[in-house]
Amino acid sequence: MTKMATTAYPMQTTPRIDPLDPPHRLLMAPGPTNVDPRVLAAMSKPTVGQFDPYMFKAMDEVQTMLRSIFKTNNTQTMVVDGTSRSAIEAAFVSTIAPGDPVLVCCAGRFGMLLKEIAERCDAEVHVIERPWGEVFPLEQIEQAIIEVKPKLVATVQGDTSTTMCQPLEGLGDICHKYGALLYTDATASMVGNDLRVDEWGIDIATTGMQKCFGGPSGMAPITVSDRAVDVMEQRKSIEAGVADGAQEITTNRIRSNYFDLPQIFDYWGPRHLNHHTEATHMLYAMHEAARIIVEEGIDNVIARHRLNGMAMSAAIEGMGLKLYGDQSHRMNDVIGVVIPNGVDDAAIRAQLLNDFSVEIASSFGPLKGTIWRIGVMGCNARKDAVLTCAAALGNVLERNGVAVTPGKGIEAALAVYEAFESGN
Repeated sequence: MTKMATTAYPMQTTPRIDPLDPPHRLLMAPGPTNVDPRVLAAMSKPTVGQFDPYMFKAMDEVQTMLRSIFKTNNTQTMVVDGTSRSAIEAAFVSTIAPGDPVLVCCAGRFGMLLKEIAERCDAEVHVIERPWGEVFPLEQIEQAIIEVKPKLVATVQGDTSTTMCQPLEGLGDICHKYGALLYTDATASMVGNDLRVDEWGIDIATTGMQKCFGGPSGMAPITVSDRAVDVMEQRKSIEAGVADGAQEITTNRIRSNYFDLPQIFDYWGPRHLNHHTEATHMLYAMHEAARIIVEEGIDNVIARHRLNGMAMSAAIEGMGLKLYGDQSHRMNDVIGVVIPNGVDDAAIRAQLLNDFSVEIASSFGPLKGTIWRIGVMGCNARKDAVLTCAAALGNVLERNGVAVTPGKGIEAALAVYEAFESGN
């Protein structure tokens, strides 16, 4: 018998690794935001198995609460395990078959993302565009629908790259008139801005936890209308290892296993048909984040974001800076600030982080280095966070020779709060 050669590997010396000790930051960029302490506490609860009755109870409660938050009666309302982008991919790959015509409304980075994902689904992609900082009139979208005859119309409600919020009321009726489905990416806008899925005829809406939900990144809520479910289930196929019979396995399958929404529907539905191992502690986070929103009331949460966004905008203008974009279409929860001429964007943000532990962001593409984006999201949509961020930014700018008046900015923000408290 021939002996197999063996190779001796030298022992590797592992350096000492200290426990994680991340710094405390006030996250005032457009996501992620600070996680509500109640959500962090929920994530420390005991693990249960994926078929434990308690797991199914928690899943059912998450679905019930998300329907309230999405303002929908859609049965298929749940979460996709992954960041907010995972739900976008699941929506697209489950709806779009290769060669299907898709119309993408692109007026910022995240419209460009929808275009790319549709292309990766081998769709026939048609794009209409607006300059960054603008929104689409519904007439422009309707004209494109008439010309393209798409299966799916893809929109972004709140594009954080531009801080603009696309009006959606009436668009669902337009899409359905011409036989199209309406998809909306509400990752950064939902909970901070009004989103009425049923009333506005939105067939698929997706979002993320790490923004106005006040949770960690890692789960992506989604809701799907019966109309869209019917389209997805035309290519439904159950995995061979769990299918009840050969008739459940088809050849014209959705081109992803993990993001196959009909299979995920069966996992979350009465069959509880195994698809993947649920991310237990992320589900706890989603449950608590949704519970907090429902307890406060979704319309009250939206109003809170609106109030604090107004106060932040007032502080910015009050100290002598300019707001970016058409404020009548600005998201409640993301404020764009024009960077003054001659100011070093990265240096200011670094000093803000190092001296005050406050994070804000620049933008992308044509707006990189042109605007700062300040997020007022989740549990950071509150008075002390707004005032702290505004005061810190004003101080850093003043120390760098920019002609601002931080005190007047704070006074302007306080005036917004005082007017609200007095009912004016």
